[in-house]
Amino acid sequence: MIIGVPKEIKISENRVGLTEAGVRQYVSEGHTVIVEKDAGVGSGISNEQYEKAGAKIIDTKKEVYAKADMIQKVKEPLPDEYELMKENQILYTYLHLAAEAKLTKVLCERKVKAIAYETIQLDNGSLPLLTPMSEVAGRMATQIGAFYLQKDHGGKGILMGGVTGVKPAKVTIIGGGVVGTNAAKMAVGLGASVTILDVNTARLEYLDDIFQGRCMTLFSNAKNIEDSVKESDLVVGGVLITGHKAPTLVSKEMISSMAKGSVVVDVAVDQGGCIETCRPTSHTSPTYEVDGVIHYCVPNMPGVVPRTSTYALTNVTLRYGSMIAAMGVEDAVAKSPALLKGLNVYGGHVVYEPVARDLHMEYKPYKI
Repeated sequence: MIIGVPKEIKISENRVGLTEAGVRQYVSEGHTVIVEKDAGVGSGISNEQYEKAGAKIIDTKKEVYAKADMIQKVKEPLPDEYELMKENQILYTYLHLAAEAKLTKVLCERKVKAIAYETIQLDNGSLPLLTPMSEVAGRMATQIGAFYLQKDHGGKGILMGGVTGVKPAKVTIIGGGVVGTNAAKMAVGLGASVTILDVNTARLEYLDDIFQGRCMTLFSNAKNIEDSVKESDLVVGGVLITGHKAPTLVSKEMISSMAKGSVVVDVAVDQGGCIETCRPTSHTSPTYEVDGVIHYCVPNMPGVVPRTSTYALTNVTLRYGSMIAAMGVEDAVAKSPALLKGLNVYGGHVVYEPVARDLHMEYKPYKI
């Protein structure tokens, strides 16, 4: 199979879909790998390193899409790439289609076989290809919150951990999954006063256990969210319902109740956001204010720490990529129930129910 790795074109997206180690593995398995010129530069991987591993460097994105049987990348295709995709081409990347109606229609029209990293799901409910990026985004959320709480960046002028005799910052984390847990680790480490809300009591028990009382856990309901948000210096939105658009849990009224100079980081923005006042921003213009509250809502947060993110991501994507390349989509999803859940569009139809439901499109189950 010919595997194509295009350069990412989303603003400040420096990750790349394959490392030099990944190239070496695909080549050793008998596949051809073509990489768009300079695709890995943002992650510190040179064209020469790719060539040494066995890849062919291609000058244009158009040629990569034209020659490749499978496109392996990081972010969803943008409008400039829509025309480049061809019928029966395999697209293996993050898609987040529940918030991308236009892209979903294009993938259907062009009859692309689209596999989304974020919906590949194991029997225990875990999302192995989303986990490393959720870890990165969760840790970044606290780091970014601390940055914007500084007065010189528009915040109220609070140090996350406070100092002797002075209260630390109050941090509320909505969602106790991978994002929330990693945001809490960083916030607790900085000495903040941390509250985590979740609807899963077993998860709350787990968080109580691992943090050993160093952060408060609360059952997530409207009243507890409202009370916690109002008192917070930093709110992190980390809610995920696999494949679905994120539910809106923090209303505009709740945001308005926060003190001016407080900060909101909505990590769920790539799935539509769990905060009503959230709208996608970019790394070049990451924040805006609503009623004096700073909002940071960048959908590709890990894109600015690409050296960490690219290697963390490709550690987990390569296993399934090898299966797809060796067997083709049809045999690979027949063998792997986890990979079957990753199949979002096939044969011109949406074959992943949560996406079809959220976008009010026809759902046609894939038949093995």
